[in-house]
Amino acid sequence: MKILVSGAGAAGLCAGIDLARAGHAVEIVERANHLRVNGSPIDVRGDALETAEQMGILDAVRERRITMTERTTFVDRSGAAVASLAMQEINESSDDIELPREDLMIILRDALPEQVDLRFEESIAALVDDGGRVAVTFASGREATYDIVIGADGVHSAVRRLVFGPEEEFSEPLGVYVAIADAPGEATPGDTRATEILNLPGRFAGVARYRDEALAIFEFRSDSIDHDHRDLAAQKRVLAEAFAGIEDWKVPELIEAAQRDPELYFDAIAQIHLPTWHRGRVVLIGDAAHCATPMAGRGTSLALLGAWTLAEELGRHDDVESAFSAYEQRQRPHAAAAQEFARGGADLVVPATWDAIEARNTRLRAAQL
Repeated sequence: MKILVSGAGAAGLCAGIDLARAGHAVEIVERANHLRVNGSPIDVRGDALETAEQMGILDAVRERRITMTERTTFVDRSGAAVASLAMQEINESSDDIELPREDLMIILRDALPEQVDLRFEESIAALVDDGGRVAVTFASGREATYDIVIGADGVHSAVRRLVFGPEEEFSEPLGVYVAIADAPGEATPGDTRATEILNLPGRFAGVARYRDEALAIFEFRSDSIDHDHRDLAAQKRVLAEAFAGIEDWKVPELIEAAQRDPELYFDAIAQIHLPTWHRGRVVLIGDAAHCATPMAGRGTSLALLGAWTLAEELGRHDDVESAFSAYEQRQRPHAAAAQEFARGGADLVVPATWDAIEARNTRLRAAQL
């Protein structure tokens, strides 16, 4: 089949690899002018490890594994350690692999078969599904037809909006915003992962270090904020306002680093819930279908697993409706489990009150005895 994939993130690139190897003609379009590599390190865990092995990328993933410390350290307003989080509280097993997002994206791009047509600065503006083919008009004005269209374009999916309806109908905000920025001044030599977090009521600021890199990370509780998720200047203003007046620990320096970062990541932490992930000849994968939020730590693994499952089912069925239904039946339990796991994340990482912060710290200290 001739297949269009919208989005060149982990889900889209995996779909391109798996479907092209199965003999399909695959085109991937990406709105940005480059691969999106900013953000915190990601995990390949659980069933996705077997998927990575089947894709032939597991050895490369292992080679780029970050050497992790066993704990995330919570500090007080002076920077003194007050509690730590054992990795076993969030990992599925010791086999889980964490690696920089950029490394995984490069691995996936390099694994794309030569026949995959990867186009940057291109996106879907409109599509019409007549039951036999999908006619697509692109933002550039180009027109083409495809046998199926795959929406792998993330939590703010344009394909989902065009085919299923407005994002607000399927988005469930968890009442927390997240921001991630480069913090080169906090980097230290070495190959050990170390994370420090300062909690204030309803907020945290922290530093995540790995290899010779450092990231400033922030989360804060808030009702929905009216802003354009593509307006970087507005995002920086919202972040600065959320931490205005806080002089504790390294917060001013971390906020300054975020203000300087031209590729700051900022978004609401929100899950996506749809009654179905497919309609006609259009199907959703990854965060576009079932975002569990970064609190789950399982988005990349779900992307690998979902793309592989979809490719398998398209190979097993003669009609796309049966293939899409089988893919969804297999993938939904994994997505539901990740979404449920994420629901306790805010109370663990960004408690709402001083009492809740101390209760969390007390529980973590007791767990280490």
